[in-house]
Amino acid sequence: MDVRTLTAPVHETIVGPRVTLIIPTLDEEDSIGPVITRIPRELVSHIIVADGGSRDATVPRARAAGAQVIEPGRGYGRACMAAALAADGSDILVFMDGDGADDPSAIAQLAKPIGAGEYDFAIGSRTRGKRAPASVAWHQLAAGGVAGLGTWLLYGVRYTDMCALRAIRRQQLLELGMRELTYGWNIEMQMRAAAAGLRILEIPVDYHCRIGGRSKVAGSLPGSIKAGARIIATFARVAVQTRRARRSDAQ
Repeated sequence: MDVRTLTAPVHETIVGPRVTLIIPTLDEEDSIGPVITRIPRELVSHIIVADGGSRDATVPRARAAGAQVIEPGRGYGRACMAAALAADGSDILVFMDGDGADDPSAIAQLAKPIGAGEYDFAIGSRTRGKRAPASVAWHQLAAGGVAGLGTWLLYGVRYTDMCALRAIRRQQLLELGMRELTYGWNIEMQMRAAAAGLRILEIPVDYHCRIGGRSKVAGSLPGSIKAGARIIATFARVAVQTRRARRSDAQ
Protein backbone atom coordinates (compact mmCIF):
# COMPACT_ATOMS: atom_id res chain seq x y z
CA MET A 1 0.00 0.00 0.00
CA ASP A 2 1.17 3.56 -0.65
CA VAL A 3 1.90 6.02 2.10
CA ARG A 4 -1.14 8.16 2.82
CA THR A 5 -0.94 11.63 1.27
CA LEU A 6 -2.35 14.87 2.66
CA THR A 7 -2.94 17.70 0.22
CA ALA A 8 -4.99 20.24 2.16
CA PRO A 9 -2.93 22.72 4.23
CA VAL A 10 -3.27 22.64 8.00
CA HIS A 11 -3.02 25.86 9.95
CA GLU A 12 -4.45 25.02 13.37
CA THR A 13 -2.28 25.48 16.43
CA ILE A 14 -1.15 22.28 18.08
CA VAL A 15 -2.48 22.06 21.61
CA GLY A 16 -1.09 19.61 24.15
CA PRO A 17 1.87 17.66 22.75
CA ARG A 18 5.29 19.19 23.25
CA VAL A 19 6.97 19.66 19.88
CA THR A 20 10.74 19.98 19.60
CA LEU A 21 12.41 21.03 16.36
CA ILE A 22 15.79 19.47 15.62
CA ILE A 23 18.17 21.11 13.14
CA PRO A 24 21.46 19.32 12.34
CA THR A 25 24.05 21.81 11.08
CA LEU A 26 27.52 22.07 9.63
CA ASP A 27 28.80 25.48 8.54
CA GLU A 28 25.44 27.21 8.06
CA GLU A 29 26.26 30.65 9.48
CA ASP A 30 24.45 32.51 6.70
CA SER A 31 21.17 30.67 7.11
CA ILE A 32 20.76 29.36 10.65
CA GLY A 33 19.63 32.66 12.19
CA PRO A 34 16.94 33.39 9.56
CA VAL A 35 15.79 29.75 9.70
CA ILE A 36 15.25 29.86 13.46
CA THR A 37 13.44 33.20 13.37
CA ARG A 38 10.97 31.79 10.81
CA ILE A 39 9.93 28.86 13.01
CA PRO A 40 6.27 29.09 14.15
CA ARG A 41 6.76 29.27 17.91
CA GLU A 42 3.05 28.77 18.59
CA LEU A 43 3.67 25.22 17.35
CA VAL A 44 7.26 24.53 18.36
CA SER A 45 8.07 24.77 22.05
CA HIS A 46 11.79 24.04 21.81
CA ILE A 47 14.52 24.21 19.15
CA ILE A 48 17.70 22.16 19.29
CA VAL A 49 20.54 22.82 16.88
CA ALA A 50 22.87 19.82 16.75
CA ASP A 51 26.13 21.07 15.29
CA GLY A 52 28.57 18.70 13.66
CA GLY A 53 31.73 20.74 14.12
CA SER A 54 31.14 23.99 12.26
CA ARG A 55 34.20 26.16 11.73
CA ASP A 56 32.19 29.30 11.09
CA ALA A 57 29.74 31.29 13.23
CA THR A 58 26.88 28.76 13.06
CA VAL A 59 26.93 27.97 16.80
CA PRO A 60 26.90 31.54 18.20
CA ARG A 61 24.33 32.65 15.65
CA ALA A 62 22.05 29.73 16.54
CA ARG A 63 22.30 30.59 20.23
CA ALA A 64 21.68 34.26 19.52
CA ALA A 65 18.52 33.33 17.65
CA GLY A 66 17.21 31.46 20.70
CA ALA A 67 18.03 27.81 20.05
CA GLN A 68 19.63 25.33 22.39
CA VAL A 69 22.89 24.15 20.82
CA ILE A 70 24.53 20.78 21.35
CA GLU A 71 27.79 19.67 19.71
CA PRO A 72 27.78 15.87 19.37
CA GLY A 73 30.53 15.67 16.74
CA ARG A 74 30.63 14.77 13.07
CA GLY A 75 27.85 12.84 11.37
CA TYR A 76 24.34 13.80 10.25
CA GLY A 77 22.75 10.81 11.95
CA ARG A 78 24.86 11.28 15.06
CA ALA A 79 23.59 14.85 15.34
CA CYS A 80 19.96 13.83 14.86
CA MET A 81 20.16 11.03 17.43
CA ALA A 82 21.96 13.16 20.00
CA ALA A 83 19.30 15.85 19.68
CA ALA A 84 16.50 13.29 19.96
CA LEU A 85 18.02 12.04 23.22
CA ALA A 86 18.47 15.61 24.45
CA ALA A 87 14.79 16.39 23.77
CA ASP A 88 13.67 14.72 27.00
CA GLY A 89 10.04 15.46 27.78
CA SER A 90 9.09 16.06 24.16
CA ASP A 91 6.22 14.19 22.55
CA ILE A 92 6.90 14.96 18.88
CA LEU A 93 10.22 15.56 17.14
CA VAL A 94 10.37 17.56 13.92
CA PHE A 95 13.55 17.41 11.83
CA MET A 96 14.59 19.98 9.24
CA ASP A 97 17.81 21.20 7.64
CA GLY A 98 19.40 24.49 8.58
CA ASP A 99 20.09 25.82 5.09
CA GLY A 100 16.76 27.58 4.64
CA ALA A 101 15.49 25.31 1.88
CA ASP A 102 12.82 23.58 3.97
CA ASP A 103 9.55 25.47 4.43
CA PRO A 104 8.77 26.13 8.14
CA SER A 105 5.09 26.63 7.33
CA ALA A 106 4.87 22.86 6.69
CA ILE A 107 5.70 22.04 10.30
CA ALA A 108 2.02 22.25 11.30
CA GLN A 109 1.04 19.86 8.50
CA LEU A 110 3.58 17.34 9.72
CA ALA A 111 3.07 17.60 13.46
CA LYS A 112 -0.69 18.10 13.81
CA PRO A 113 -1.78 14.65 12.51
CA ILE A 114 0.68 13.07 14.92
CA GLY A 115 -0.49 15.19 17.83
CA ALA A 116 -4.08 14.25 17.01
CA GLY A 117 -3.20 10.57 17.29
CA GLU A 118 -3.90 9.84 13.62
CA TYR A 119 -0.33 9.06 12.51
CA ASP A 120 3.03 8.18 14.03
CA PHE A 121 5.42 9.40 11.33
CA ALA A 122 4.94 12.20 8.79
CA ILE A 123 7.40 13.06 6.04
CA GLY A 124 7.52 15.87 3.52
CA SER A 125 7.74 15.16 -0.20
CA ARG A 126 9.57 17.65 -2.40
CA THR A 127 8.63 15.49 -5.38
CA ARG A 128 4.93 16.16 -4.81
CA GLY A 129 5.37 19.75 -3.68
CA LYS A 130 6.46 22.96 -5.39
CA ARG A 131 10.21 23.31 -5.91
CA ALA A 132 12.07 26.53 -6.63
CA PRO A 133 14.24 26.33 -9.77
CA ALA A 134 17.65 24.74 -9.02
CA SER A 135 16.63 24.08 -5.40
CA VAL A 136 17.14 20.32 -5.62
CA ALA A 137 19.23 18.21 -7.99
CA TRP A 138 17.57 15.67 -10.26
CA HIS A 139 19.62 12.84 -8.79
CA GLN A 140 18.31 13.65 -5.29
CA LEU A 141 14.73 13.27 -6.50
CA ALA A 142 15.66 10.12 -8.43
CA ALA A 143 17.31 8.62 -5.36
CA GLY A 144 14.19 9.26 -3.31
CA GLY A 145 12.03 7.56 -5.92
CA VAL A 146 14.30 4.52 -6.13
CA ALA A 147 14.46 4.23 -2.34
CA GLY A 148 10.67 4.50 -2.20
CA LEU A 149 10.35 1.66 -4.68
CA GLY A 150 12.66 -0.41 -2.51
CA THR A 151 10.63 0.17 0.66
CA TRP A 152 7.47 -0.72 -1.26
CA LEU A 153 8.98 -4.03 -2.40
CA LEU A 154 10.26 -4.83 1.09
CA TYR A 155 7.50 -3.52 3.34
CA GLY A 156 4.57 -2.48 1.17
CA VAL A 157 5.12 1.21 1.98
CA ARG A 158 6.03 3.56 -0.86
CA TYR A 159 7.67 6.93 -0.27
CA THR A 160 8.42 9.45 -3.02
CA ASP A 161 11.27 11.30 -1.32
CA MET A 162 13.92 11.25 1.41
CA CYS A 163 13.19 14.81 2.47
CA ALA A 164 14.87 15.95 5.69
CA LEU A 165 11.64 17.67 6.82
CA ARG A 166 9.79 15.06 8.89
CA ALA A 167 8.05 14.51 12.22
CA ILE A 168 7.77 11.46 14.45
CA ARG A 169 6.70 10.55 17.96
CA ARG A 170 9.85 10.70 20.08
CA GLN A 171 9.20 7.45 21.93
CA GLN A 172 8.65 5.55 18.71
CA LEU A 173 11.80 6.96 17.17
CA LEU A 174 13.78 5.77 20.18
CA GLU A 175 12.22 2.33 19.80
CA LEU A 176 13.17 1.98 16.12
CA GLY A 177 16.75 0.96 16.90
CA MET A 178 18.39 3.64 14.77
CA ARG A 179 22.11 3.07 14.22
CA GLU A 180 23.18 5.14 11.22
CA LEU A 181 25.46 8.06 12.11
CA THR A 182 25.85 9.64 8.67
CA TYR A 183 23.67 10.61 5.70
CA GLY A 184 21.94 7.24 5.69
CA TRP A 185 19.91 8.36 8.74
CA ASN A 186 16.88 9.50 6.74
CA ILE A 187 16.44 6.31 4.72
CA GLU A 188 17.06 4.18 7.81
CA MET A 189 14.27 6.00 9.65
CA GLN A 190 11.89 5.51 6.74
CA MET A 191 12.72 1.82 6.42
CA ARG A 192 12.48 1.07 10.13
CA ALA A 193 9.23 3.02 10.44
CA ALA A 194 7.75 0.96 7.60
CA ALA A 195 9.05 -2.32 9.00
CA ALA A 196 7.63 -1.47 12.44
CA GLY A 197 4.17 -0.86 10.99
CA LEU A 198 3.98 2.78 12.02
CA ARG A 199 1.11 4.82 10.63
CA ILE A 200 2.85 6.90 7.96
CA LEU A 201 1.73 10.06 6.20
CA GLU A 202 3.51 11.74 3.27
CA ILE A 203 2.76 15.42 2.70
CA PRO A 204 3.67 17.54 -0.35
CA VAL A 205 5.94 20.40 0.80
CA ASP A 206 7.41 23.43 -0.90
CA TYR A 207 11.19 23.55 -1.27
CA HIS A 208 13.32 26.66 -1.68
CA CYS A 209 16.89 27.45 -2.65
CA ARG A 210 19.31 27.44 0.25
CA ILE A 211 19.96 30.85 1.79
CA GLY A 212 23.74 30.60 1.69
CA GLY A 213 26.71 28.28 1.64
CA ARG A 214 27.01 25.06 -0.33
CA SER A 215 25.19 21.75 0.07
CA LYS A 216 27.32 19.06 1.72
CA VAL A 217 25.60 16.43 -0.43
CA ALA A 218 24.61 17.98 -3.76
CA GLY A 219 27.17 20.80 -3.72
CA SER A 220 29.98 18.70 -5.20
CA LEU A 221 30.46 15.46 -7.09
CA PRO A 222 32.57 13.84 -4.33
CA GLY A 223 29.94 14.81 -1.75
CA SER A 224 27.14 13.34 -3.84
CA ILE A 225 29.07 10.11 -4.43
CA LYS A 226 29.95 9.75 -0.76
CA ALA A 227 26.39 10.39 0.42
CA GLY A 228 24.95 8.09 -2.25
CA ALA A 229 27.26 5.26 -1.26
CA ARG A 230 26.32 5.70 2.38
CA ILE A 231 22.61 5.64 1.57
CA ILE A 232 22.97 2.47 -0.51
CA ALA A 233 24.99 0.77 2.22
CA THR A 234 22.41 1.76 4.84
CA PHE A 235 19.55 0.49 2.71
CA ALA A 236 21.25 -2.89 2.29
CA ARG A 237 22.11 -3.18 5.99
CA VAL A 238 18.64 -2.29 7.24
CA ALA A 239 16.97 -4.55 4.67
CA VAL A 240 19.00 -7.52 5.88
CA GLN A 241 18.44 -6.70 9.55
CA THR A 242 14.69 -6.26 9.25
CA ARG A 243 14.35 -9.43 7.17
CA ARG A 244 16.24 -11.42 9.80
CA ALA A 245 14.10 -9.91 12.55
CA ARG A 246 10.92 -10.92 10.73
CA ARG A 247 12.17 -14.46 10.24
CA SER A 248 13.09 -14.66 13.92
CA ASP A 249 9.65 -13.44 14.97
CA ALA A 250 7.98 -15.99 12.69
CA GLN A 251 9.80 -18.93 14.27
